[in-house]
Amino acid sequence: MSITTTSIIMQALNQEDLFTLVGETALVTGATRGIGKSMALALARAGAKVLLVQRDISATSVRDEINSSVPEATRHAQIYEADLANRESVEGLVAQVEGHGHRITILVNSAGIIIRHPITEFPSGDWDKVIEVNLNSCFILSRDVARHMLENEMVRGQRGSIVNVASIMSFQGGLNVSAYAASKGGLTQLTKSFSNELASRGIRVNAIAPGYCVTEMNEQLFQDKDRSRSLSERIPMGRWGQASDFAG
Repeated sequence: MSITTTSIIMQALNQEDLFTLVGETALVTGATRGIGKSMALALARAGAKVLLVQRDISATSVRDEINSSVPEATRHAQIYEADLANRESVEGLVAQVEGHGHRITILVNSAGIIIRHPITEFPSGDWDKVIEVNLNSCFILSRDVARHMLENEMVRGQRGSIVNVASIMSFQGGLNVSAYAASKGGLTQLTKSFSNELASRGIRVNAIAPGYCVTEMNEQLFQDKDRSRSLSERIPMGRWGQASDFAG
């Protein structure tokens, strides 16, 4: 597409058109709290139908919050059950969604866990669990959703978008979080691999790598006042991130 053609298209769209997600369907993991919840709410408020992937389907608070915060005509949030630590559960998810007639155009891999141990004392079982949830499940869902998206109709040269939530630990080893750092480092490279193969086919694949954020996952670190102050002093904005920062 030429620069001239792109300019004409952009001029034909007003600001609301550029940012609307009406007609899109987003599959979101890790949406019960923190960054994932903020992103799911933002997607719904922009008009997308949001499908929440949860291990505990009885936890309906986020679904209910989404449906109560958007116009009645777009109250479509639903919950799908999957345990991201269970390979079989993850591998059956996209087929289940397809069976209900949904066409996924957005995937957000936001789920993640962290287990802290000194590196020389890190149990193999805990290592495997972190890698399974933070990296393997993202690969499986991205693979299966990408295959699904390739059947979508091209709209303005696009079939879909995959967003992975990586971490500052993708680039820093951290302390006592070797499995988490390895999983997030792997996720950044996985993002590049998917993007290299799918960009020309109409699927955008990107990663967001948050720094230190005030979330439940980081509560232990945030409550350590000396450590928290030391980290804040190294952040140009002088503060930790908030989950609401990821709504845009």
